[in-house]
Amino acid sequence: MKFRITLIILLLALESSAQSLFNGKNLNGWYMDVPELEKDFSLRKPFVAREGMLVSLGTPLGHLITEKEFENYRLEVVYRFPGEPGNCGVLVHASSHRFLYDMFPKSIEVQMMHENAGDFWVIGEDIQVPDMEARRGPKENWGVTEGKGRRILNLTDGSEKPLGEWNHMLIECQGDEVKVWVNGDLINHGFGATATKGKIAIQAEGAEVEFRKLELTKL
Repeated sequence: MKFRITLIILLLALESSAQSLFNGKNLNGWYMDVPELEKDFSLRKPFVAREGMLVSLGTPLGHLITEKEFENYRLEVVYRFPGEPGNCGVLVHASSHRFLYDMFPKSIEVQMMHENAGDFWVIGEDIQVPDMEARRGPKENWGVTEGKGRRILNLTDGSEKPLGEWNHMLIECQGDEVKVWVNGDLINHGFGATATKGKIAIQAEGAEVEFRKLELTKL
């Protein structure tokens, strides 16, 4: 009985420490880094608040980045592609802007691309997984910059819901480890990350994506 009460108290404490990164009304707490907007201010902004959701419109390409840095947390993301399937991602431990291809911040990307959710893409930072060569390709090609083997495959491509349905992604960053679950399945677990804290970023990468939950719980 004592253990059960302690567990309930712990769960309630975790729940009470959760904070939403999106207030449902505007993009307070975030800022955009969109290179094309600097060239043409008449272009639409690719991130908007709409009907209580945060929406990445997909274009122009860029990132929505938290103003604060975070470390040792769980990030709960509920998202869907409402129309055409496409690409997007959540970047953790983000730092230097436009580190890669004059676009992507230095970070570790948790892929959300339809039918590829949970892959890691390393951008300036790096991370390890078991069976690295099987999941990343030949070791001599590995790297964290342009033209290198930066993609680390997930453990399963069968965990996503059909197009248009809501997916639940949980990203846990603790120390130098990053774990990813999609709809309850553990689909990636990296360790030895070269960064353990940083900002969180959402991509605009060609497809519209709706987010109805972005909630962070400190560990």
